[in-house]
Amino acid sequence: MTDVREDFINALVDLDETKCIDLAKQRVEAGEDPFTILEDLREATDRIGNMFEEGRFFVSDLMMAGEILKQIMVVLKPAFGDRKIESKGTIVIGTVEGDVHDIGKNIVTALLEAEGFTVVDLGVDQPPEAFINAIKENKPLVVSLSGLLTEAIDSMKKTVDAIKAAGLRDSVKIIIGGGRTDEEAKEYIGADDWSDDATSGVRKIKKLAGVA
Repeated sequence: MTDVREDFINALVDLDETKCIDLAKQRVEAGEDPFTILEDLREATDRIGNMFEEGRFFVSDLMMAGEILKQIMVVLKPAFGDRKIESKGTIVIGTVEGDVHDIGKNIVTALLEAEGFTVVDLGVDQPPEAFINAIKENKPLVVSLSGLLTEAIDSMKKTVDAIKAAGLRDSVKIIIGGGRTDEEAKEYIGADDWSDDATSGVRKIKKLAGVA
């Protein structure tokens, strides 16, 4: 790995926003293959995930990393021109009805995009019908229901029940995410998996999508 690639990865891991964006712009302007830069993003996010699991990174650090990732993708996307980025598949994500928290959802979205997925982010306070329509329109591999409030658990169940009633449950994997989720909530809601942090959530989504 060349020095500039390692410098770029380290800048993201160190959350050095200015250096990271500057290096991304320099690499794009130099005509470097954007897919190589994507690979470096994936390497950096893997390192960040490991540091979080080891207790060396905190939620605030993940938030910062997510914001930097978004900015890098803005710099990077024009470099692909007419070249099609081969997606690993589509993921639908959204915060369920009655909840407007989106920090965890936004981090997961940024990390999934860096991993090469196409992410359809529905936003916050989304009713079951929004998820049903998104499944019909996008045919995702996985649907991620996000929520932080205790009340979100019942909203998640309502959403999964509606997906079942629409005859779509067998066509998609469902993961729930948020601080109130656990194994018991997963069973109650009828989801395939659960996660209470972004990095494990991304890992589990990859597994559900069959690309772990």
